[in-house]
Amino acid sequence: MTWLLIAIFGQIILGTAAIADKLFLRSRVSDPIIYTFWIGILGIFSATLLPFGFLHLAFPFILIGIVSGIVFILSLLALYTVLAKTDASSSLPFIAALVPLSTLPFSIVLIAAHVSGMDIVGIVFLVTGAFFFFFATQKAMRMNLILWIAGSAALYGFSSVLQKIVFEHSNFVTGFFWAKMGEVTGALFLLLLPQLRKRILHARVKISGSSWVWYAANRVWASFGSVLLNIAIFLSHPALVQSTQSFRYVVIFTASWLVLHERVRGRELRLKIIATVFIAIGIGWLGVIEYARSIPYDANRTITWGITFSSKYSQKLGLNWKENFNAIIDQLHPKEMRLIAYWDDIEKDHGIFDFSDLDWELARAREQGISVVLVIGMKTPRWPECHVPVWARELTSQDRERALNDYIPRVINRYRDDPEIDKWQIENEPFLKFGLCAMRNADFLEHEVALVRSLDSGHQIIITDGGEFGSWNRAIRAGDIFGTTMYRRVYPPSMGRYIGVVDYPLSPSFFRFRQKFARWLTGEYKKPFIVIELQAEPWGAVEVPLLSYEEQINIFPPDYFRETIQYAKDTGFDEYYLWGAEWWYYVGITHNNWTYWNEVKNLMK
Repeated sequence: MTWLLIAIFGQIILGTAAIADKLFLRSRVSDPIIYTFWIGILGIFSATLLPFGFLHLAFPFILIGIVSGIVFILSLLALYTVLAKTDASSSLPFIAALVPLSTLPFSIVLIAAHVSGMDIVGIVFLVTGAFFFFFATQKAMRMNLILWIAGSAALYGFSSVLQKIVFEHSNFVTGFFWAKMGEVTGALFLLLLPQLRKRILHARVKISGSSWVWYAANRVWASFGSVLLNIAIFLSHPALVQSTQSFRYVVIFTASWLVLHERVRGRELRLKIIATVFIAIGIGWLGVIEYARSIPYDANRTITWGITFSSKYSQKLGLNWKENFNAIIDQLHPKEMRLIAYWDDIEKDHGIFDFSDLDWELARAREQGISVVLVIGMKTPRWPECHVPVWARELTSQDRERALNDYIPRVINRYRDDPEIDKWQIENEPFLKFGLCAMRNADFLEHEVALVRSLDSGHQIIITDGGEFGSWNRAIRAGDIFGTTMYRRVYPPSMGRYIGVVDYPLSPSFFRFRQKFARWLTGEYKKPFIVIELQAEPWGAVEVPLLSYEEQINIFPPDYFRETIQYAKDTGFDEYYLWGAEWWYYVGITHNNWTYWNEVKNLMK
């Protein structure tokens, strides 16, 4: 969070400096040329930092640093031109909103620096807050002034990206010095034009008596704030740092109220309060993101990789499911598997139980020394999520629950002494409203967990929840182990027809933070957390068998599969169950594409 804290302190300093200007100065320089010149010349004092780490820098980067300073002077010239013609309270927030928006494209083009989707959310809040400050005091603004403001914002963004380039090839002192030398150079260029030289050298500033002292001290104070913002740019993305400019106006708004006793009412007050709320949310959001990124994890830890297998899904893909299963255990050699006791397969007719297929799967797992998580319940993996026998669908909800509670003991009693059984998973994402499932009583899971514990106290129980939208808390408290899903590229059921397949804008740090926060919230600091379902197959507008082969590969290409594995490693969990083994085998058998299969084979080693 270092860059964010530094940027906030920098904005606080610049905001209080603006208040001090109002408090101590009776009049100011109104000529934009004069003000720009002296701000630029003050850059010479950056030389005082040279003893603290000045390094040799290649000439091209010296030149870029100088150009960044010159561009900054042009940005200031445009800014002070606007301030000479309009009210600062409306124009400055407008610029604060536009600067991060102009910085983003420059950073993408010049330094290939992208910000994450989560960062964008924070920027949006901060920029929106700046716009609300602008609207709060908006006065009629001519188009030429809007162009000056847009030009100033664009030049400011361009300058900060150029400075970031220099920072990336040097240390802070070196990059900062050459940028300031660029500002000095830009200021001196103004003296080359006789008319401007005369205006600068013959300027008279009317500042009363002791206010000169305050003016000088305040300029030093403001310079310190500018240094902090440059340090923040050195440490982070320029657009992120620039987006914090809106916080400066929260400082000005608050200090004007408390120190200068300036009172605003009505529409202006409402909009400024709304702006402050948006900016506070934006700062808080970025703070949480930076904290999440700082959460440590062991990149060299031992990771257990498992595989989920569904005989139903294998058949839906047109495969011989037993051949598919044998290939998985004989070629991929997983040490952990998640298998499923489908209620509608085992009890097709009421009271008649056929365990033959599940017996076969477990026997093969036992032969290979594979530890099995067996999923039981009504809601189990694969669409339509709830796998209920036809006869049970016609029952009332209470009778269906009774039938399920008759079925579960049959499974537990049959397999609890089998050596391959390692854990039970009761239901699949029971609290996530997804799939074709009937409404159930609020305490259904509690009863099922108690039932399983009464029948078998020797095996741990896994309760799962959705990784992105699940609440986690109830699932964490309900079982011995918590399992989350982890999906990155999805087709949103409600919005997919409008936006298509989308990538969740979530970095690995999201899951590190969510795990840490959930442990704190529930007090479960020792309970194992695992990834029970790691997406490793496409998710499109229709089920995979109905997608063309080209669509499947376009949605989930091999490179994206590799990225997903690395993404998962960076989330910090110790155990992952891959989702899609049937599909890897399907594209291998039908299209001779064994890329995914071989990737997993290497992973299992």
